Amino acid sequence: MDISTAILIIGFAAVIAAFFLLVIGLVYSEMMNSDIPQGVANRGKLHVVHGLFVGISIVGRILDRLGLCHQVRFTRWFRRRFLVHIRPVPPGLRVKDLTFSEVPVRVYEPTTGSLGLRRGLVYFHGGGWVLGSLDTADDVCRHIAKEAETTVISVGYRLAPEHRYPTQLDDCDAATCHFLSVAEAEFGVDPGRVAVGGDSAGGNLAAALCQRLAKRKDGHLLSPCAQVLIYPALQMADFNLPSYQQNHAVPILFRGRVAFYFLQYLNGDTSVCQDLLEGNHIPAEMRLAFKEWLSPEHLPPECKVRGELQQVHSALDYNGEVYHIIKDGLDPEVSPLLAEDAVIRLTPPAFILTCEYDVLRDDGILYRKRLLDLGLDVTWHHVPDGFHGLLDFFKKGWLTFPSATQAINSIVSYVKTL
Repeated sequence: MDISTAILIIGFAAVIAAFFLLVIGLVYSEMMNSDIPQGVANRGKLHVVHGLFVGISIVGRILDRLGLCHQVRFTRWFRRRFLVHIRPVPPGLRVKDLTFSEVPVRVYEPTTGSLGLRRGLVYFHGGGWVLGSLDTADDVCRHIAKEAETTVISVGYRLAPEHRYPTQLDDCDAATCHFLSVAEAEFGVDPGRVAVGGDSAGGNLAAALCQRLAKRKDGHLLSPCAQVLIYPALQMADFNLPSYQQNHAVPILFRGRVAFYFLQYLNGDTSVCQDLLEGNHIPAEMRLAFKEWLSPEHLPPECKVRGELQQVHSALDYNGEVYHIIKDGLDPEVSPLLAEDAVIRLTPPAFILTCEYDVLRDDGILYRKRLLDLGLDVTWHHVPDGFHGLLDFFKKGWLTFPSATQAINSIVSYVKTL
């Protein structure tokens, strides 16, 4: 080996070493900004998970700035390649990939005998309208289908930033209506016993779809019999509710990322992210109207005991330019919690799952109150040691969290009642 070749090798190794040192330093810095409360189960494991996700994000950000690969595409690739494992289909279950009205779906059908028509669940995965896929929701959908003896339809809706609102909701709408129209003839499912549901952004889509279908009722198709909302994101009007303040730095969903994901879904203009967090996007008269539904006074006392909660809104901080950029996000199809009573009253009974250490906890609890106040049946399951994204760690080997199993079993128990 000549000297020039040796120098090239040493130089390349030095660049690689510097790159990894940079990543490690940035990961360490990000992890120091996190806050995992004592009440979270398996805190050490969550630290490891958070470090892994931060590392993926940082490498993606570096590759993006170098012009080598878009950060979102890198994150999707890494998760698909290293964090998703599709197991062989277990006995008692049939799984097949189909297309409903040009939307990819994965159908999970129990093969055990049934005395009559089965129940159904149309499921929308989470991921901030940006991440997630049929594969990431596979373990959850398999478990629900088999344990609840329910035909589950998982919907592979299109994602941001390639596709913005209302594409995701439109895809879920099209797939759901297609299934309702063929449920009995092609799948042996009672169309009157089909629920819709999802986790996180998927819970948002499920709630918004129930409201859309309730307004559209034309007598030709039955509406969903229930909505299964798993730590749903339900409004982008107030990012300073108690759960946002208490859990602002709890992995795996920080407060700032919620605003980022909403903006990616809406129009991609993340320059106003800080304005959303500070509440500068809501006119005074609108904030007053929303108070009826978003006031912390409507939360149970136990939701307000952790930390020093602050009132951060001021009418003097309102920015009209920001409002016009995000105003579509205050539409109930993006923020279902802000829908009028007359619409919510027409929606089906609900199952709502919330986690104590989740920035979105209060969205779910406040929506539960609205539903109850309007006379709807609501089943609420609260995970006292849970965090956002809990179901992503169901049946994930050493990354499995026991509270994820408890959470999904509560979902199965509810689905069985439909």
